[in-house]
Amino acid sequence: MLNKDPGGRRGRANSAANERPGRKVRPFLKWVGGKSRVLPQLKPLLPQQIGRYHEPFVGGGAMFFSLQPREAQLWDINAELINCYEVIRDHVEDVIVALRLHRYEKDYYYALRAMDPGNMDEVQRAARTICLNRTGFNGLYRVNRSGNFNVPFGRYKNPTICDAPNLRLCSKALARVRVASRDFSALEDSTRAGDFVYFDPPYVPRSATSGFTDYSPGGFSWQDQERLAEVFVNLAGRGVNVMLSNSDVPLVRKLYSGFVIDTVLATRNINSRADRRGAISEVVVRSYGC
Repeated sequence: MLNKDPGGRRGRANSAANERPGRKVRPFLKWVGGKSRVLPQLKPLLPQQIGRYHEPFVGGGAMFFSLQPREAQLWDINAELINCYEVIRDHVEDVIVALRLHRYEKDYYYALRAMDPGNMDEVQRAARTICLNRTGFNGLYRVNRSGNFNVPFGRYKNPTICDAPNLRLCSKALARVRVASRDFSALEDSTRAGDFVYFDPPYVPRSATSGFTDYSPGGFSWQDQERLAEVFVNLAGRGVNVMLSNSDVPLVRKLYSGFVIDTVLATRNINSRADRRGAISEVVVRSYGC
């Protein structure tokens, strides 16, 4: 099903001639809770100056790709996601070759989903993740307790599996960026006063059935939310500029009651029923701007 040698290790070839002048870089993955649509509301809330940038729940990376800071550190506990970032940074042409071998077919999707990424090289793993993301249901990333990706097939007219020009732009944006699969708590050892940290964690569910938090085996629990709030407090106390997005629910407002809390409206499309989708309020918590 997959070519074992997708063009060799050519790294980031000089492909500027294939990119449209002035084209803006976009996240290479669809991501539930991604910030592309809400960025116009978030940007006025950013610090006036952004030094070193840290995003420990990078997901689709909409904030990072929009800002493209000179020095950045991107983390996520999802090892398959981090592999994508590393490979697109270092071997983008190989990823493009591998992606062009994939196709949008239901049986093909489920056969690809059933494959063990542990038996693939880093390029094939990244191409598999991107293909499943672009052709699965609503860009959702979800795993079961065994850590196996279990999102169903998505129904689209003509999904783009390989957007080569944008992948090359993403590779350039990531050229000097450090990426790693680490827990957010490690930020306390790798930040200093004046840095900017943006937390976009799995959200606290608005109801008992509305939260998708299984981005890694074990999910993201309320205890994890409390740990995150503690890290937020500790970073803020050391002069780090911290911003966090989360659900607009009383539990979150109580957890961050000592900080500036703003509200934004975001459109969410997780629900399979269109009449249950729409704009909902989210909170943006800041340690600065008091």
